[in-house]
Amino acid sequence: MIAIVLGAVLAGLLVAPALRGLVVRYAVPEEQPWCLACPACGRALRGLPPTGGCPGCRTGLGPGPWRVEAVTAAAAAAALTAAHPADAVLLLWLAGPGVVLGFTDARVHRLPYPLTWTLAAGLALLLTVLELMDGSPGTLLRCLLVALSAGVLFEVPVQLGRMGPGDTVLALGLGALLGRYGWSAALAGLAAFVLLAGLWSVGVLLVALVRRRPVRGREVPLGPFMLLGTLVAVLGHSG
Repeated sequence: MIAIVLGAVLAGLLVAPALRGLVVRYAVPEEQPWCLACPACGRALRGLPPTGGCPGCRTGLGPGPWRVEAVTAAAAAAALTAAHPADAVLLLWLAGPGVVLGFTDARVHRLPYPLTWTLAAGLALLLTVLELMDGSPGTLLRCLLVALSAGVLFEVPVQLGRMGPGDTVLALGLGALLGRYGWSAALAGLAAFVLLAGLWSVGVLLVALVRRRPVRGREVPLGPFMLLGTLVAVLGHSG
């Protein structure tokens, strides 16, 4: 366990600067172009220190200090606790784009296509390789069916204007991953997502009421809860 924690902390320190830079790049409103340089000094943003300041002018950018690093370390630690190495590989891939997607959605309520499709494509490739190596091509069909079911399920509120289109693409990738562990894992992931998002919504509502602030207009980012619910379901069904 100590080795897992130390490895996760090291992973957070090594990978988080690039992930933090990607959060700053993609966490912009839909009508604006990707943020490729510091708005203050124009320096290209490829990676950012844990403080979140621009290396050139120290202007604060993106999430607060050490937040991305802490979440990355926690996600890596969770992935490394998986019983099977293949599960750890899948969860480590989920953690990379997933951290960026979670922070981006939390900041601007947006799940950009470059991130959601990268996550989905990577999962599809890994699942194909792993299942063929295990001699279980039939599992790939279930992954496809679960992915399509998740996509249809989330596309309905998208068409009704209740969600963004990025949620559907994210659901496709996460559904494919959950399909590896069966329909029960897919249902568990959906249940965890609904429960976590519901608890967060209630908490936001209570805080707004206590502080006597307007309740309307407080949208809840769904991406982080979709990712967290999938992580919980996979860890519960791996091994």
